[in-house]
Amino acid sequence: MFIIQDGEVNVFLESANGDIPLVVLGPGDMFGEMSMFTKQPRTATVTAKGNARVLTVDKRGFLRRIHEDPSLAFRILQKLSERITVLNEEMSRLQETLAQYEKQD
Repeated sequence: MFIIQDGEVNVFLESANGDIPLVVLGPGDMFGEMSMFTKQPRTATVTAKGNARVLTVDKRGFLRRIHEDPSLAFRILQKLSERITVLNEEMSRLQETLAQYEKQD
């Protein structure tokens, strides 16, 4: 997992038709946490926008920090919940657009 300390990063999906931008993250944001929980390969690619400084957190260090400060787990769950909310809103918007498109045919 990585925590952005300074600068910004672009998060995008690689596809056959080119890169699909997802979000720009900045100081205090994290990325790479999903693979720590799921042990699955990454689902997105992250590149720095200019200079960026990130803190690397391995699973052992992460679990130790959670043990020392349980509120850290809450803050991470809060951030993940915010991401799910944004994804749900985007999915809903895309479904509405698709339904309108299908009505035109």
